[in-house]
Amino acid sequence: MKLAPSILSADFSNLLKDVKIVEKAGCEFLHIDVMDGHFVPNITIGPVVVQSLKGKTDMVFDVHLMIEEPEKYIEAFAKAGADIITIHQETAAHMHRVIQMIKAQGVKAGVSLNPATSLNTLEYILEDLDMVLIMSVNPGFGGQKYIPAMTEKVRRLKDMIDRKDLNVEIQVDGGINPDNVREIVKAGADIIVAGSAVFNAEDVPGAVQNLRRKGEGEER
Repeated sequence: MKLAPSILSADFSNLLKDVKIVEKAGCEFLHIDVMDGHFVPNITIGPVVVQSLKGKTDMVFDVHLMIEEPEKYIEAFAKAGADIITIHQETAAHMHRVIQMIKAQGVKAGVSLNPATSLNTLEYILEDLDMVLIMSVNPGFGGQKYIPAMTEKVRRLKDMIDRKDLNVEIQVDGGINPDNVREIVKAGADIIVAGSAVFNAEDVPGAVQNLRRKGEGEER
């Protein structure tokens, strides 16, 4: 299990400090939520913030574009330092083309599905992906409750990947905490995104360690 703290819940007045804390705690990915106020009802950050962090941490920059017309911004985020760019199935009319645009930048490609979006939409693109992100809340804001039906969705996606014998990682984002992380990992999740469960904790390193311990089934 890999952990990807979401900077959506970090203290932006001390962003680098928060990033260094979760890196030191052993987190492998930094999940960077980009929102445009159109596809989701919130506005966050752009390439400049990503660029400001690049080179100051060794974590994988996992950029999640929750925006309309993502193809217009792929090059900018790639140049800013993204290692993975994930776009939403719901936003791209020509998904194959956009995936190839991402890969042409030398960046890994991911596709995200909102809770109500069917796994069937991945049938003809799964082979082209490095990662699939299952949203376990409706995107736009941090601190929401996990939608229980998404556990079965993760399980079904894992079966799809295994049947096709693909090397595609499953990431899950939304409402994940120490009480539900184990069932999500057991269902097939490889990468766990956690925002408020990490950055809102009084002891951030302790929260990271507890989440990993629970996710990996170590109850001590």
